[in-house]
Amino acid sequence: MPLPKAPTKMGEIIKGESNRKTQTRKKLKKESSDASKTSKQKKVDVNKLISLAKKPIKKPEMPLAADKEKVGKSTGKKKLFVLDTNVLMHDPTSLFRFQEHDVYIPLVTLEELDLHKTGMSEVSRNVRQTTREIDSLIKTIAKTDPPKLHEGIPLNLNGHTDATGSLYFQTSPFDINENFGFGDDKPDNQILSVVQHLKNKFKSREVVLVSKDINIRIKATALMLLAEDYFNDSVIDDSDILYTGKAILEKQFWEQIGDTLESWQQGGNVFYRFSKLPFIKMHLNQFIYCPDENLSAIVEEVTNDFVLLKTLKDFAHSKNSIWGITSRNPEQNFALNLLLNPEIDFVTLLGQAGTGKTLLTLAAGLAQTLETRTYSEIIITRATVPLGDDIGYLPGTEEEKMIPWMGAIEDNLEVLNRGVEGGGDWSRSAALDLMKSRIRIKSLSFMRGRTFLNKFLIIDEAQNLTPKEMKALITRAGPGTKVVCLGNVAQIDSPYLTESSSGLSYVVDRFKGWRHGGHITLQRGERSRLADFASETL
Repeated sequence: MPLPKAPTKMGEIIKGESNRKTQTRKKLKKESSDASKTSKQKKVDVNKLISLAKKPIKKPEMPLAADKEKVGKSTGKKKLFVLDTNVLMHDPTSLFRFQEHDVYIPLVTLEELDLHKTGMSEVSRNVRQTTREIDSLIKTIAKTDPPKLHEGIPLNLNGHTDATGSLYFQTSPFDINENFGFGDDKPDNQILSVVQHLKNKFKSREVVLVSKDINIRIKATALMLLAEDYFNDSVIDDSDILYTGKAILEKQFWEQIGDTLESWQQGGNVFYRFSKLPFIKMHLNQFIYCPDENLSAIVEEVTNDFVLLKTLKDFAHSKNSIWGITSRNPEQNFALNLLLNPEIDFVTLLGQAGTGKTLLTLAAGLAQTLETRTYSEIIITRATVPLGDDIGYLPGTEEEKMIPWMGAIEDNLEVLNRGVEGGGDWSRSAALDLMKSRIRIKSLSFMRGRTFLNKFLIIDEAQNLTPKEMKALITRAGPGTKVVCLGNVAQIDSPYLTESSSGLSYVVDRFKGWRHGGHITLQRGERSRLADFASETL
C-alpha cells in the first residue's frame, strides 16, 4: 500500500489540534517543519544581505538622555537619593534634577551649608541659592498646610514640573551603633550612617548616596551601600564625542550624491549644492574637508532637502597672510576664515598646546583692529587658575595684576612683531607699542554689568570657566562685538571641573549649528618638533 503524501503546511495542520495523545507526534512534526523553514529562511536572508550591502547603511541615532529617563519612569521604582553637601554646593538646582525620584537631605548637610554661606566665591553663592530654594519650598507648602517635613514636600510646587518626587529631611537623630571611620563626628561618616539607617528602614526601596567626593563613594561601596556621582552638570555623556566642527568626506561620498550635485561660481567662491544624505549629519558653519579632491569648504546652508557648501579662502598662500602669519594645515585655514568673517560673532577654538590658537586669534584681531578698523580694540581676559602653588597677592592696577597671567599673549605679540617689514629695530618697537595700545587686559572679577561695543573679545584658557561664568562673559557682548574662546579641555586646572562639565564644552555643544557661530578643534601642533613630541609622549 503506497504511503500518503506528506502535508505541505505542517504548521497549520498541528495548529488547531488539541488531543493530548498526539502531543508527542505534534512536537516531532513541529521540530522537523521548523528545521525546514530555517533552512529556507537562511537562503532568503543571504539574498537580502546581498541587496542591503549595495545600499548605503543608515547610522543608528543615539537615543536622548530624556528618552532613557522616560523608559525608566514606566518600569523602575522610585529611588531615594541622599545628597552630599558638595552636590548642592556644585549645582544649587540639583534638588530638581532627579525627576520622579525622592530626595533626602541629612541634618549634617544643612549644617555644612550653613558653614559655607558667607563669602563672594562661586561656592558661597551656590549655597545661598540652595538655601533660598529650600526655604521657598517650605514657605509654599506652609500656605496650605502646616509643614510636615517627615512626610515630604513635593518638589514641583514652584514650577519645576520635571521634578515629581518629594523632598525629605532628617527630623530626628538616628541611634546607630556602627562606627564608619575614625570618629563619628566627621560629616562624611554621619552621612554614611544616615544612608545605612535608611537602607535598613526602607528595605523595599533603593537608597543611593549622591556625592561629588570620590572618597566617600569608595567608603560607601566598601560598606555595601549604593553611591553615584552627580552627572547632571555634564554637558555631554562622553568628552570623546565633543563636537569637533569638522567632517571629512571620503571619495565615495561624491558617488553617493550622484546627479543631485550642482556647482557654480559667485563672488570668487565656488558653491556646491546636493541632496541631504540621511547618514551624514552636517551643521551650519561646519568645516568640510575632502583630502582626495583637496576641497576645503564651509556649510553655508542646511535644509530638510539639500546642503549648500562654499569654498574657503586659502590663507596658506603668502599673498593672503595675516600679519605675516599663514595657515599650516586645513584646520588652521578654517579657523582664520571664521575669525575674519564679520558674520560670525562667536568662535571657539580647541586644541592641545602649540596648535596656534592664540597666535591665529591675535593676528586676526590685530588685522581687523588696526587695518580694516572693524573693531575698536582687543580685550583679553582669562580665568586666573594657577598651574602650581599660588604666588599670593600682586601689586598694581587691574591691568598690572593681570600681566603675569598674560605671558602667552606677550610671546605671540613678539612673533607677530617679527612680521613687520623694514625700518629695523625702531620700526619694530613702534609697531609693538601700536599693537599694545589697542590691546586691553581685563580681569573676570570686574566683568559683571559691563557692555562691550565693537570689541574683539578673547577669552583665553576658557576650559577653567564654569558654564555660569561663561554665560556671564558672553552676555557682555554688545553690537558689533566678536567673542573668541580659546582652550584645551584636556588641561583643566580648576579642581571643580571636568572635561564634560567645563564651560568651554558647554558653549561648544550649545552653539553648534548657530548661524553666527563657528567651532573648530585644531589637531596638529605647529609650535616645534620638541613641543609636538612632548605632547604625544608625555
